[in-house]
Amino acid sequence: MREHVDAARVVELASALIAVDTSNPPGDEAKLGGILKDALGPWRPAWAEVEPAPGRLSLIARVAPSGGTGRPTLIVNGHTDVVPAVASNWAHDPFCPSVEGDRLYGRGAADMKGGLAAAICALDALRAAGQEPSCDLVFQLVADEERGGALGTRALLEAGHLKGDACLVPEPTSLAVSVAERGLLQGRVRVRGRPAHGSRPREGVSAVEHAARVVLALHGADFGGPEHPLLGKPTANVGTLRAGTTVNVVAERAELGFDRRLLPGTSLEEALAGLRSRIDAAGVEGLDYDIEVDDFGEGSEMSPAHPFARLVRQAVGAVTGQEPATVGMTFTTDARFLRNQAGIPAVVCGPGDIAQAHGTDEWASISQLVDATAAYAELYRSFGA
Repeated sequence: MREHVDAARVVELASALIAVDTSNPPGDEAKLGGILKDALGPWRPAWAEVEPAPGRLSLIARVAPSGGTGRPTLIVNGHTDVVPAVASNWAHDPFCPSVEGDRLYGRGAADMKGGLAAAICALDALRAAGQEPSCDLVFQLVADEERGGALGTRALLEAGHLKGDACLVPEPTSLAVSVAERGLLQGRVRVRGRPAHGSRPREGVSAVEHAARVVLALHGADFGGPEHPLLGKPTANVGTLRAGTTVNVVAERAELGFDRRLLPGTSLEEALAGLRSRIDAAGVEGLDYDIEVDDFGEGSEMSPAHPFARLVRQAVGAVTGQEPATVGMTFTTDARFLRNQAGIPAVVCGPGDIAQAHGTDEWASISQLVDATAAYAELYRSFGA
């Protein structure tokens, strides 16, 4: 199948997507609508749109070459937003894609506009091979994944659009097959103290001192429980700390921002209870605090032996000559909505290294983009066969 991939076309489409700045916030994913509709236009899809806020557009394209009667449905779910980039830190303009050797540079090359281009161009590769998809394909080109998906895949879920037999999510995995991912709990611990003159620190209660003890209790802590075979143990990172008003006043308040990563099956209530347990066990006398949640996304998983996971491994192996690794992801993707709320088996498998995602001078290997395109074509050919 690889010989039927038009590599130049894959790079061209990925570059066109990268060149449109859909940094989230603010997102404004609607700016990509025309490019995506043109790319899928030759397949005459049935289109639907979900736009829960101005400019936050998710497109749904149903490709059913035979009319779709009685055939299984494969969803391809990918996000069109990217994380912001500080252009002054880049050697390559993040929104002016460039090619150097085997690398395509630009924000979204790995996460995940390159994967979207490969998934779309796989249709052309399959046709060039003289074949057609054996299933109906539903492309969900969604907004807002980078900020939790409320305006993207979750909005599709609430509108009743998450329907299908399986789902491919072409996030960057270096073409490994991911069947599990951690959840997340992000928020802030607000610590309250009592001010006093800086020359008499023990006449007050320092929110800075107490917050420091909270940081030590949470950051890198072992939250107990068994280790997941693909995801390891849950973690907590304290990433921000803001406190006090001036150096000669005992700090009245402090706020630390945390990012807790969770194993599948952990609820919001359980995750918060775990935080409170660690904080309370620190034994800080007179500690006065509360927790505010900014974002929660549950973990998700499916069996590595699931027939769809095996089929994806076979499709990748048919192109690369070796079966890909089965992995878990320490972070969270929109696959959780498919697995948990919609009950649809979802595999994350895409070109690009996750080490490039969100980084400076992000890039994806062009040869891997071609491999992904060929593997997706194999999957489209075999899913309903």
